[in-house]
Amino acid sequence: MGKNKLSRWAELETFSNVIQPGISDDFRQSHPLKGTWKREIFNNFNPLILELACGKGEYSTGLASRFPSRNFLGIDIKGARMWRGAKTAAEENLKNVAFLRTRIEFINSFFAEDEVDEIWIIFPDPHPGKRNSNKRLTSPWFLNIYRSFLKNNGLIHLKTDNKELFDYTESLIARNNLEIVFSTRDLYSDKMEDDILSIRTHYESSFLNKGLKINYLSFRLNKEKVISDGTPER
Repeated sequence: MGKNKLSRWAELETFSNVIQPGISDDFRQSHPLKGTWKREIFNNFNPLILELACGKGEYSTGLASRFPSRNFLGIDIKGARMWRGAKTAAEENLKNVAFLRTRIEFINSFFAEDEVDEIWIIFPDPHPGKRNSNKRLTSPWFLNIYRSFLKNNGLIHLKTDNKELFDYTESLIARNNLEIVFSTRDLYSDKMEDDILSIRTHYESSFLNKGLKINYLSFRLNKEKVISDGTPER
C-alpha cells in the first residue's frame, strides 16, 4: 500500500466533516445518526441531498458551493478518494457538505423515512453484462432501498458515459411507470449545460476528451410503488 494512501487515510480521521462507522455499526442495524443528519451534522433543517458512490466528492462539493441553503452528503467506501472532497470542503469552509464512508449496500441503516430529499448518481460503476445488472445503483434492489428514506416522488439523477447503464435505467423506469423529468443521450449537444449539470468530475473530463457522449437522466421515485424488473401490474 502506497504511503500517499496511508497518509490520506490518517488525515481523513481528523476531518470533522467525515463519518466513518465500522462494519458492526452499519450492517443490519440503525446507526445513531439515522433520522438526525440535518440537526446533528448540519445544524439546520434544510433539504438533504445524497451523492452515491461519490468518489472524490467533486459533485458534492460543487453542489454545496452553489446551494448554501441545502445539505449535501457524499457516500463512498473508498476513503483515499473521499479524502479529496473532504479536504476541499474544509479548505473552502463549506459547512453544508459532509461525507459518509460506507458501502451503498448498507445505506438503509443510516437514513429514516422521508429524511432524504434527492439523490445524485454520477458516473457509477456500470457493472456491464446482464449477470451484473443487480449490482447497478439503479437496479430494482437499490431503488427499493431508496424508497425507504427518499421523500415521495423525490428526484434521482443519473449522469453516465455508459450507454448500457443508461438504456437499462431508462427501460426500467418505463416498465415501472415512473415519471421521467428529463432524459438525453448527449447532454452537451442538447445545451443542458446549466449551473448544476456543468459540474465536471475528473472522470467526466476524461470521457469528454475522448469524444464520448454524456448521458443524463432524472426521474421521480414513487415510494408507494415496488420496483421490479418485469412489466408492472395494471
